[in-house]
Amino acid sequence: MHVEENDFAVDPVPGLPEALPKNELMLWQGRPTTWGLARDALSLYWIIGYFALLAFWRVGVSAADIGWGAALPQAIPFVGLGLVAGGLILLVAWVQARATLYTITTARIAMRIGAALTLTLNLPFTKIESADLSLKKDGSGTITLSTTGNTRLSYLVIWPHVRPWRMRKPEPALRAIPDAARVAEILADAAETHISQPVLEAAPAPVAAE
Repeated sequence: MHVEENDFAVDPVPGLPEALPKNELMLWQGRPTTWGLARDALSLYWIIGYFALLAFWRVGVSAADIGWGAALPQAIPFVGLGLVAGGLILLVAWVQARATLYTITTARIAMRIGAALTLTLNLPFTKIESADLSLKKDGSGTITLSTTGNTRLSYLVIWPHVRPWRMRKPEPALRAIPDAARVAEILADAAETHISQPVLEAAPAPVAAE
């Protein structure tokens, strides 16, 4: 695993900290969808549901004394706050999605992430223990990566591109990507091909007898 941080560097290849080696090919690049990131990583539905519940509770309590017709306007402040909170979440999701670029090559996964502090997370296939796919009905989904034991990551640094609540051993994730099943297939084929390739090492030169 390699993390590179540089606010002023220009990527030679979008999403990558350096040009690809001659024997490495780019297979796929993509980023999260704004709506998917807001829904899956930023709890958009829960926040909206919370304010809707407050509005319903306020109207219900007041209706017992003044009737439903007079009580309904009391929901307006909660509805307004819910819309503001939802709008802010969508804005954060849009900024995060625009700042993110996931890359799959024939040798690794690279994650260019971070809106305020941009960093590149390089995960060679040899450091990835497994990958799990979570699909939504619209075909989007998240691919969660389990890394080998000696790979250390910071949950807060890579959030929201991480499996929720796995703080002891954070698992990086390609969050809310479109056509996730096809991307997972590309990743599986690339990892299997790379890991099955034989590694050739030069034999040591024989020592001449004196």
